[in-house]
Amino acid sequence: MYRYDEIDKQFLADRTAEFRGQVERRLINEITEEQFKPIRLMNGLYLQLHAYMLRIAIPYGSLRSRQLRMLAEIARTHDKGYGHFTTRTNMQFHWIKLREAPDIIDKLATVDMHSIQTSGNCIRNTTADPHAGATAEELDDPRVWCEAVRQWSSVHPEFSFLPRKFKIAIVASLKDRAAVRIHDIGLYMRRGRNGDLGFEVAVGGGLGRTPYVAPTIRQFIPAARLFSYLEAILRVYNRYGRRDNSFKARIKILVASLGVEEFARQVEAEWEKIGEGSDLPDTELARIRGAFTPLPFETLPASSSAFEEARLADPAFARFVRNNVHPHKQPGYAIVDVSLKAIGETPGDCSAEQMDLIADLAERYSLDDVRVTHEQNLVLPHVRLDDVPTVHAALAAAGLATPNVNLISDIIACPGLDYCALANARAIPIAQHIAERFADQDRAELIGELKIKISGCINACGHHHVGHIGILGVDKKGEEFYQLTLGGSGAEDAEVGKILGPALPENRVTDAIEQLVEVYLRERQDGERFLDTYRRTGMAPFKEAVYADVH
Repeated sequence: MYRYDEIDKQFLADRTAEFRGQVERRLINEITEEQFKPIRLMNGLYLQLHAYMLRIAIPYGSLRSRQLRMLAEIARTHDKGYGHFTTRTNMQFHWIKLREAPDIIDKLATVDMHSIQTSGNCIRNTTADPHAGATAEELDDPRVWCEAVRQWSSVHPEFSFLPRKFKIAIVASLKDRAAVRIHDIGLYMRRGRNGDLGFEVAVGGGLGRTPYVAPTIRQFIPAARLFSYLEAILRVYNRYGRRDNSFKARIKILVASLGVEEFARQVEAEWEKIGEGSDLPDTELARIRGAFTPLPFETLPASSSAFEEARLADPAFARFVRNNVHPHKQPGYAIVDVSLKAIGETPGDCSAEQMDLIADLAERYSLDDVRVTHEQNLVLPHVRLDDVPTVHAALAAAGLATPNVNLISDIIACPGLDYCALANARAIPIAQHIAERFADQDRAELIGELKIKISGCINACGHHHVGHIGILGVDKKGEEFYQLTLGGSGAEDAEVGKILGPALPENRVTDAIEQLVEVYLRERQDGERFLDTYRRTGMAPFKEAVYADVH
């Protein structure tokens, strides 16, 4: 895992000192809230419904134990005892006092963390496969490339004030666990014809009021030429992006308006002008890669008698293994998902006590490594098979062993109207009600993979457009209604869902989900997922079930 060097540390010290000075000016009304707004946003500080919210960057979702413990400390000391993990793999604290924000940022700097560029019209936190460095599927560790992007993009003089916010995701396997095609730039690591590493480049994805799946503009760019190509993309966007209209300012609108071929042509032309001078020097890549030191894996047998005995003896552990434990590239190890979706709880929330526990487990059992997923869960990526039963027992005692990863109660939900000033409707209670309706674990496993995603407004922070079932909160004359979509996917088969029908009142949503599930169970063939059945049958049987009694 990358560790900050002296240049990184000095950069953070200077930035935090500057921010403290600006906060002091705001507190004595030397600057207005409107003048302070762009300053605070570039440092991740939002003003929400009830208080300031601080968004903390977790680059490519990777945390060390000491960093997670610091987040726990901030939750206890400066918030209400918990934090919220987001679909950008960041941490949000929703009850921050402005006068304490500089102290929080100083604390973060002591553990190589910050909140820079977690908001504003800049390149945001770059995300990656949460199984990076642990799965045998990958061609290279994508976190190395994410870190290179982080260093390249932080306070970049040309790209700090883009037409709109900008998001990048990178994966290095055929399995997409980072929702790559709903990003402004999505990078898939590939091998060229001669075996060299490079990237397939997709540009122009995004959700919000005009959702798009990013089209590929280049099938292969050699890894050595990646950064000049990224610069070319951003220059074209910076030049032509709609700064006159915030609703049309994202790069997805530019790609769609120009057309994929014309946009790609302009990028290629710009790339030719740039040449190789802007590419990452081999020495810099080696420096960054060197920080990701090889992990001290033990030489272990591929199977574990302790693991198998526990699975046979304990049905709860066996269920946890089926749903939350995945193969590791190193024999004798496993990847363990930690669900933050306990039935009835707020998706993505984690208490200070739970953070401390996970930090302890990571330090003792996972080589001091924790990951955050874009689906608002955590991962212990390097657990010995022998230790998985012990880890499970500790998680269970803390309410963190819910065996529901990728099942119907593993719901993505934005904070919604409970916190956000932009929201039209609540998202958290809807997620809780659905999870409670499908709390029976046998039934949840019978249903199988079903991704429900909920947003409280059209900005789509809950990724509802790419849910197998998506739920969007809308306002109808002061009342909260919810529009359902079907058939979306944020995975390697990315697709934007289609609207099922008229929006439903809050008290109809959970029943509607039940009806959709019943249609799926009736119609599915040969072990199909919900998404497979929907794609085969089309919308009609699902729509009929939900709206049959509507006249």
